[in-house]
Amino acid sequence: MWYIWLIAAGVFFVAEIITVGFMIFWLGIAALITCIVSLFTSNLIIQMSVFVVLSALLLLLTRPFVDKFANNKETVLTTNAYSIIGKKAIVTKSINPVTHIGQIKVGSEKWTAKSLDDKEISEGDTVKVEGIDGVKAVVSKI
Repeated sequence: MWYIWLIAAGVFFVAEIITVGFMIFWLGIAALITCIVSLFTSNLIIQMSVFVVLSALLLLLTRPFVDKFANNKETVLTTNAYSIIGKKAIVTKSINPVTHIGQIKVGSEKWTAKSLDDKEISEGDTVKVEGIDGVKAVVSKI
């Protein structure tokens, strides 16, 4: 019966290569261990019990560890763009409320800007950055 467990382990390992879940691998490990157990006993109930218990234990004990390193979740990279919120800026190109086109300078950075209250803000005015909308700074006149 050992050869059947060895073939099953091979099938599980090939299936793991085809898939990307890193879950079937543990079934292959359990089948290999059951293959060794089958050398000592020919009782099919004992062999199946060993396989089921080992599979469950390996899956339950190693899945959180694998998830920690695989990290399938999308990560959003944070930038320092939000650090300009609340800062004062100088308008370098007047902000037109119709086209939402304007430009401000915050420190040494230049940003495309739009008015919070859809009012025109002239060049040279001081504004406060209220938020970020896409790639534009949302500003209000001080």
